Amino acid sequence: MKRLLVLSASLGLLAGTASAGDLTYTPVNPSFGGNPLNSAHLLGLANAQRQATASDANKGRSTGTGGTGTDTSRNNAALFVRQLEGRLLSALAGQVTEAIFGDTPQDSGDVTFGTTTVSFERTLETIRLVIIDNLDGTVTEIVVPQLVSGGT
Repeated sequence: MKRLLVLSASLGLLAGTASAGDLTYTPVNPSFGGNPLNSAHLLGLANAQRQATASDANKGRSTGTGGTGTDTSRNNAALFVRQLEGRLLSALAGQVTEAIFGDTPQDSGDVTFGTTTVSFERTLETIRLVIIDNLDGTVTEIVVPQLVSGGT
């Protein structure tokens, strides 16, 4: 038994010897000089973390359906309506811009879209837009100075 103990102790001393070397730092992120092959992996991790964080934040919100969490069909429909409204309002803005600055610019006019009326008046110094929401009577006025070039 003593021999076994002495033999294992001597093997432990031999296994414990190691050589030391300089430690060098190698960055992982390719943005900081790391291996460019790591970029897809790091992007995947970041996207997974962002989606997990966003879904965790939505879990605590009540959707009005009697429980917590998200109602996917309702959220998709609301998102579609917001995007559609944005596109239609963008088209309306394009019509107003075309009427003011297009090939045949007008000095004044009205554009109506649903319950919203946009009136514009162009003078030598300014462009005046009046946006009226006919549903609640809200009036917004925007006055933009015109660019006057000093060319000959």
